[in-house]
Amino acid sequence: EGVDPQRAAFLLRRGWSLYSVTPLFRFSRGRLREYARLLGAAIAADRHKGLAVQVGVDTDIGAALSSLPGLQGSERDPAAVLVQLSSRSQAYPKNSEDKIVWSGCFCCVYGDDLSENLPEDFTCLPLFLANGAETYTSIVGSWFQKTFDCSFRRLAISPLSLTWMVAMWAGCKVDKGASAVELVFSVPRLSQPLDISYAIHPEDAKALWDTVQKTPGEITQEEVDVFMDCLYSHFHRHFKIRLSAAKLVKVSTAIAQAHCDGIVKILHSQYLSGVLMLLTELAITQIQ
Repeated sequence: EGVDPQRAAFLLRRGWSLYSVTPLFRFSRGRLREYARLLGAAIAADRHKGLAVQVGVDTDIGAALSSLPGLQGSERDPAAVLVQLSSRSQAYPKNSEDKIVWSGCFCCVYGDDLSENLPEDFTCLPLFLANGAETYTSIVGSWFQKTFDCSFRRLAISPLSLTWMVAMWAGCKVDKGASAVELVFSVPRLSQPLDISYAIHPEDAKALWDTVQKTPGEITQEEVDVFMDCLYSHFHRHFKIRLSAAKLVKVSTAIAQAHCDGIVKILHSQYLSGVLMLLTELAITQIQ
């Protein structure tokens, strides 16, 4: 709520690589245009093999930074910051529209655990999502680290966190005809890679979760364990395979998809803030 649906739509149905970011030192929202010019110059310098590039001179890759108010969990959370890189047409630079080639988003949804007692000179935006070529992600990350004395780290998702995600998302109300709840497991210690895909009808998954959850709106580790054990038992009864011995590497629901490598795709706008809240928590845990 509060965020422009059209501006937030870019977050949906895209694969985002996750990063955790330590607090930014002396980051000022009033200087976003200046930051964009400096970032654009840094990208141009990298593309020209490190040669000096004058700030503000037009290049074939432009940078833009903007604020995304509303993409927050509480009033204490700072507004999200959108970073976009666009490519200008060389043949028709004045008449053609810029094509966005890379997007990144800094956000903090219920990040009180990190922002509490933080000095005024620091801005807490612990979760960073990147969509586009890794070369641009590396350049943008390096520029932010040097400029604001922060640190970027790739955010992986543990099998335990994936079980929480599938339990939480399987219990959400979705439209009829929603995609199946799918869990993908990797079988260890084999000469050839082997993945096992386990699909559950969304209504069956929700019905199971409703029988497991004791207090609506609250989730415990015990409930998540019981939910997963029921799924494991059902699979073993039919296929004689113990999934508990394999590694959970990916979960897919109508709400979102998440991979252990730290790739997330958010599918449902209604639960956007909820997914970002969970990812913010994971990012803060890695920083702390």
